[in-house]
Amino acid sequence: MTGSTRSSHGLDDRRKRLLFRCWHRGTREMDLILGRFADSTIADLSDQELDELEHLIEVPDPDLYAALTGDRVLAAEHQTALFARIKAFRVADPSA
Repeated sequence: MTGSTRSSHGLDDRRKRLLFRCWHRGTREMDLILGRFADSTIADLSDQELDELEHLIEVPDPDLYAALTGDRVLAAEHQTALFARIKAFRVADPSA
């Protein structure tokens, strides 16, 4: 799998922008983790979850990847329920 499997058709501009940013992180590992997560959930995220995702994707790739793999603890401000969902999604998706 090399990219998004979800069309942005029908998404509002905020969700389209986040979907794009999740798939264009800068490192392939993070593209696959956040991109696949966004593909499967972006349409159903609440406004608060969108806020959290926008904040979370500002974390540099090496730090976020290390936190998602358990090699580093993420700053408390980023340890949200959404982060926990992304981390669980990564574990459940063996190709991520």
